[in-house]
Amino acid sequence: SPCAFSTAAQQRSTGDECGPEEPSEEPKHPLSDCALEHRAIKLEEQVRDLTERYRKALADSENVRRRTQKFVEDAKLFGIQSFCRDLVEVADILEKTTESAAGQAEPSDPNPTLKKIYEGLSLIEAKLQSVFAKHGLQKMNPVGGRYDPYDHEIICHVPAEGMQPGTVALVTQDGYKLHGRTIRHALVGVAVEAQ
Repeated sequence: SPCAFSTAAQQRSTGDECGPEEPSEEPKHPLSDCALEHRAIKLEEQVRDLTERYRKALADSENVRRRTQKFVEDAKLFGIQSFCRDLVEVADILEKTTESAAGQAEPSDPNPTLKKIYEGLSLIEAKLQSVFAKHGLQKMNPVGGRYDPYDHEIICHVPAEGMQPGTVALVTQDGYKLHGRTIRHALVGVAVEAQ
């Protein structure tokens, strides 16, 4: 609209006539040296506080990262723990079956089938133990060693004949460890002094 245009032109032309404003001689808010020092001290305290909080946050995040990494590594190592517990029971049955077949298959026995079954079971048992070892699952052999409540469960006491009291004299069920962590305690008999 021509009216609006002319008003804008007038405003521009009147603004051109005016010169730049002269700066005023007095400052609007003068700050004293004492106030500036006080403000600087306050800002330095805030910087120290924020720096300290930043360092704590960094340390916390690093701790969380390390714990998470450890959790993931443990999950990789021990994720098969439940599966191993179940498989160890199968290994027990296989071992007992092999021992039973060994007792039946004598060298003088004319039955070659039983001897082949025993050999096959022995091969399967050896292969199973090598697979266990490959994945970090190891059978404990505590006979003659000291009793450890973290690895063994006492089921009986045996007179110490030729053994020191407190040592494992017999094992009724083998114990297993997965990467150094006990997943099944060995059921043991511990030697005690005869009374």
